[in-house]
Amino acid sequence: MNALAAPKAQSVARLVAGRTARRRRRRWVMAALTLIVLVAFAVTLMVGQTFYSPTEVIDVVLGRDVAGASFTVGRLRLPRVVLAVLTGACFGIGGVTFQTMLRNPLASPDIIGISSGASAAAAFAIIVLDLGGAQVSGFAIVAGIGVAMTIYVLSYRDGVAGTRLVLIGIGIAAMLEAVTAFLLEKAPQWQLQEAMRWLTGSLNGASWGDVVPVAVATLVFGPLLASQARNITLLRLGDDAAAALGVRTERTRLLTIVAAVGLIAFATAAAGPIAFVAFLSGPIAVRVAGPHGSPWAASGLVGVTLVVVADLAGQFAFGTRYPVGVITGALGAPYLVYLIIRTNRTGGSL
Repeated sequence: MNALAAPKAQSVARLVAGRTARRRRRRWVMAALTLIVLVAFAVTLMVGQTFYSPTEVIDVVLGRDVAGASFTVGRLRLPRVVLAVLTGACFGIGGVTFQTMLRNPLASPDIIGISSGASAAAAFAIIVLDLGGAQVSGFAIVAGIGVAMTIYVLSYRDGVAGTRLVLIGIGIAAMLEAVTAFLLEKAPQWQLQEAMRWLTGSLNGASWGDVVPVAVATLVFGPLLASQARNITLLRLGDDAAAALGVRTERTRLLTIVAAVGLIAFATAAAGPIAFVAFLSGPIAVRVAGPHGSPWAASGLVGVTLVVVADLAGQFAFGTRYPVGVITGALGAPYLVYLIIRTNRTGGSL
């Protein structure tokens, strides 16, 4: 009896030790990402054409009146960095939701046309209808949700297969990008600059009016996604296995798509389609925090880190200032090429 019990006890001990190590690694990674975000957040508030000390910044954040800093920090820098945090979280969580649910790293709103739909609608609103501000954002939100539902319907055939949805989404994205290019070609000079600023993905000119809708969307759609987290995780096993475990697969998938698209659409409406954040956040989170456990918190934090740090780099790391979408695009494009090459070499399918 003792001879049989000893190997079993050793196996249990190794299992417990492995789980403890994974939890410790995840905690350290989350703490490190949080520290990076806090440092970048603080630096964004302090530096610029005028440097403000940490004491002055804290006073402004606490609502005290500080000559000069109350306007520069409170009205210009603070809304910008808060919007960066919210949009980064929305893109990160929304992107990893699609990738997890459809079991495909290419199933990201950047790739399958949702961001392209919002961009085409915004370009149409700016160039053809001569709209601006909240009206452009409204067009982007409606178009993002509409394109997502269109892709879902077109890819539905006895259920939704991840590969089919990705391929249909890539095709629709190509058509929408052609529409955007046509609109830009016909745009007058004074509208072209505004359209390009929006399409690039930028936090320039961010205000509290931009922050509020994204914050509300996060509070509405975030809990909805959280309520489906277990079911989404079980969908990784395949529809048949998930259904056998009690998951209503199509209902879960539809609710999840609505919530994830809501996050992406409102973030895109506020800051434009910040390139590749939704695409990169999930894979980076899995690499640094490990594949075990829920990916949502880690991916959201990675998304925040990418947007806040990229915006800070775009403002001060180069000789000229670049929108945040330019920096994230420079990071994401090589990873997309690498992913496609790796998939071809391993014989996997997209």
